[in-house]
Amino acid sequence: MQDRRIDLMRRRLVAAGVCAAGASGFGVSRLLAQSLPPARQPLLRELDYGQVQLLPGPLQRQARENHQRVLGLDEDALLRPFRIREGLAAPGRDLGGWYDTYAFAPGATFGHWVSALSRHHAITGDAATQEKVQRLVRGFAATVEPEGRFYVHNRFPAYVYDKLVGALVDARTLAADPLALDTLARATTAALPFLPPHAIPRNEHAAEPQDFTEHAWDESYTIPENQFLAHRLTGDARHAALAQRFLYDDFFAPLARGENVLPGKHAYSHVNALSSAAQAHLSLGTPLYLDAARNGFAMIAAQSFATGGWGPDEHFILPGSGALGASLADMHKSFETPCGAYAHIKLMRYLLRITRDPLYGDSMERVLYNTVLGAVPLQPDGHAFYYSDYTRDAAKDFHPDLWPCCSGTLPLVTADYSISCCFADSGGLYVNLYVPADVSWQQGDVRARLRIETQYPYAGTVRMTLDLAAERSFAINLRVPAWAGGAEVHVNGRRERGTLPAGAFAVLRRSWRRGDVIELELPQPLRLESVDAEHPDTVALLQGPLVLMRLLEPAAAPEVALTRAELLAATRPVPAGHEWEVVAGPQKLRLRAFPDITDQRYSVYQDVRGA
Repeated sequence: MQDRRIDLMRRRLVAAGVCAAGASGFGVSRLLAQSLPPARQPLLRELDYGQVQLLPGPLQRQARENHQRVLGLDEDALLRPFRIREGLAAPGRDLGGWYDTYAFAPGATFGHWVSALSRHHAITGDAATQEKVQRLVRGFAATVEPEGRFYVHNRFPAYVYDKLVGALVDARTLAADPLALDTLARATTAALPFLPPHAIPRNEHAAEPQDFTEHAWDESYTIPENQFLAHRLTGDARHAALAQRFLYDDFFAPLARGENVLPGKHAYSHVNALSSAAQAHLSLGTPLYLDAARNGFAMIAAQSFATGGWGPDEHFILPGSGALGASLADMHKSFETPCGAYAHIKLMRYLLRITRDPLYGDSMERVLYNTVLGAVPLQPDGHAFYYSDYTRDAAKDFHPDLWPCCSGTLPLVTADYSISCCFADSGGLYVNLYVPADVSWQQGDVRARLRIETQYPYAGTVRMTLDLAAERSFAINLRVPAWAGGAEVHVNGRRERGTLPAGAFAVLRRSWRRGDVIELELPQPLRLESVDAEHPDTVALLQGPLVLMRLLEPAAAPEVALTRAELLAATRPVPAGHEWEVVAGPQKLRLRAFPDITDQRYSVYQDVRGA
C-alpha cells in the first residue's frame, strides 16, 4: 500500500489549493494556512493540569514514574552548578554528566525539572512536590546576582535562561511559589548581558572559543514562547521586548511563504522554535507566525518515519533525497525521543487549539504511542533514553553521557499528558486522546465530568460516562482518526447517525444527563506505510496508531523477504494480547508496539516483494 499518512497530507494540501513539489512529490510549495476559514475561530481552551486525572494504564504509570524520579533528585546537587559558578558555598555532590559545574551544559536541565515538579504538583496536589519546588526556587534565588557570573563562559546562556523562565512561570502559576516572580525579574537582569543581539542560527561546526562568543550551539531562537508567557503573567515590558527580539524571522518568514528551509537544521530545537511561532501568533495576532508553524509541520510530516518521529542524526533531511530510507542502514540515532516528543506534542496542542483540525491530534497520538511511551525509564544515576533506533537491527539503549537534555524533557512530556487529552470551548468538550482518565470541566453553570475507559490503542472500543449535576445541552466532540474509516458511535446503546467521517471531529450535540454513556468504535485496519518515496518497498506495518515492529529472534536472520499480503495478514494469537504474528513461509514472525519492546532487538521497517 502507498504511504497513507503522506497521502492524507497531500489530500489536505490539494484541498487547500496547495501544490506539491520536489522529487518525491511530497514537498510543500504554497501555504497550507490557506485552508483556514477566513474568519478566525475561537481558541480551544486547555484544561488545567488537575482537571484530567489519568486512570491506571501506561500513561499514568510513566507519568508517576517520572514524577517520583524528579521528586527524589538531590536538591544540593541540583543547585551546585549555580552556587559554584557564583562563588558560593556548595554542599553536596556533583550530579555528573552534562549537568556538572563546568561540564557541557551546567545546570541546563534545572529549569526542566522545576517545571516538571510544578506541573506534577498541579496534577496531584501533592504537598511534598510543592515544597520541593519552593525550596529549589529559594535555593536558586540565593545564587542570582546582577553580574550573572553563572553565564560567564557558558555554552548555553540562552538555553539555560529560557528554561529558567519557563520554570519560574510554572512555579508561580502551578505551585503558588511566592518568590518566583521576584526571582524571574532578577534572573532576567542577570542573563541579559549574555544573550545575543537577536536569534542566532545554530553553528554546529564552531570550535572554542566560538562556542562562547558566537553562541554557536545555543538555541536563542526558542526563547520567545516563554517570554510571551512571562510577559502575560508579569506585565514586565522586558519580556515583551525579548520575545520580539528573538523571533526567528529568518526561519519563520520563508516557512510562511512555503519555502522548505528545514534541510540540514537541528531538528528538535527548530520544532521547538515553531511553538514560539504559534505563541507569537496568539500574542501578536500576526498571521505570518501561524503560517510558519502550520507549514513547518506539513514539511516535517512529509519527512517523518511511520512512528511520527523525524530527524535522523538530529537533523532534517533534503526532500526527495531518499535520506530517510538510507538512514535505516546504520543510523542508530534516529529521533531524539523525549525532547522531540515534547516539542512535537506541544506544537500539536497549539495547532489543534488554533485550527481545530484533528490532523494534529492524529499526529500527536502517533508520536505518543510509537516514541515517548516506549522510552526506557530515567535511571537514578542519570542514564537517560535519548534516541529511538529505526535501523534493521535496532535496540533500546541509553545516551552514553549522564543527565543529557532528554532527562529533563521526559518528566515534562509525561506531565503534559494531562493537558493533551481534552480541550473545551463555550460549546462543550473536545476529546483528543482516548486514554483512561477522569475529565472534569465547567459547562456553563454546571460542573461536568467524563470518565473514559478503554484499552485503546490495543482495542478500538472507547466507553465514556457522563456525570452532571443537572441536565444541560452542549456538544461532545470526538476525534475520529484519519485511518478509522467506518467508525461508529452509540449513546445509551443507540447508534447515532451513520458511520462517522474519518479525519474529523464527530459532534454529539444534545441534552446530556448524569449516567449517559457514549461508546465509540474505531475500526483498526492493518495498513502499510513506506519509509519514503525513494524506497517504496521498505514498509512499516500499522494497526490504528501503532507501528508493529518485528522482533528479531536470536536464531533468525535480521532480513526476511515478505510480501505485502503476508504482512497485512498479521494476527493476534491472543486477541487481548499485545503481540502480533506474521506467517511467512515456514517462519512465524512476532511483532510488538514500541511500548511493549524491552530488551529485544527489533526492526521497524520490513522489505517487501511482490503483492
